[in-house]
Amino acid sequence: MQNKLIRFFDILFSSIALIVLSPLLIPIVVILKFTGEGEIFYFQERIGYGGKPFKIYKFATMLKNSHNIGIGTVTVKDDPRVLPFGKFLRRTKINELPQLINILKWDMSIIGPRPRTKRFYDELDDKYKEMIAQLKPGLSGIGSIVFRNEDEILQNITNPVEFDLKIITPYKGEIEKWFFKNRSIKLYFELIILTIIAVLFPKNCNICNYYKNLPKPPKELEKFLLKDKK
Repeated sequence: MQNKLIRFFDILFSSIALIVLSPLLIPIVVILKFTGEGEIFYFQERIGYGGKPFKIYKFATMLKNSHNIGIGTVTVKDDPRVLPFGKFLRRTKINELPQLINILKWDMSIIGPRPRTKRFYDELDDKYKEMIAQLKPGLSGIGSIVFRNEDEILQNITNPVEFDLKIITPYKGEIEKWFFKNRSIKLYFELIILTIIAVLFPKNCNICNYYKNLPKPPKELEKFLLKDKK
């Protein structure tokens, strides 16, 4: 019953969002077509429900083949591979909005663990893979909100790919396990509201103030994630 309700609200909210946001999305499509490299959408293979791959939709914000340039799939703040208009789209998270189509296709849900590339998925332990295989990946979720400034965290890290793989990814796993154990319709709506707050007021949204029982971050992340905790 819970899954059916979530599916109903996923379809309802994503349909409304596409209609309401169409006056914003259509000009963005035109701008992307005639600026940068002329690409509108970026399609990347991610691992989703049941451990099966699917294509995630995003607005194109980076140079073509950027995943084969520089530090690969990891993006840092002021990354030179990001196109000028792409910086605005990434900062405002507008680049993620085409995933509303993924939600309608039932590749994704509005709330869930962020889908990983195969490289990062392969690094996960089998128990964790088994857990996230039972969830639809999300446009947003507990991990997305906690790491809303992930590019800033990685900006001054000597080896951002290694840090992402060994420090950030395992902790995302811990908080997504928390989500798995506590998932409910109530939490679904709470995380939608917190996502909106995080987008509109990114400096004033510390999720640790809302969920005191979240797993404690490793010491390498404490200064980034707990600095505003009261």
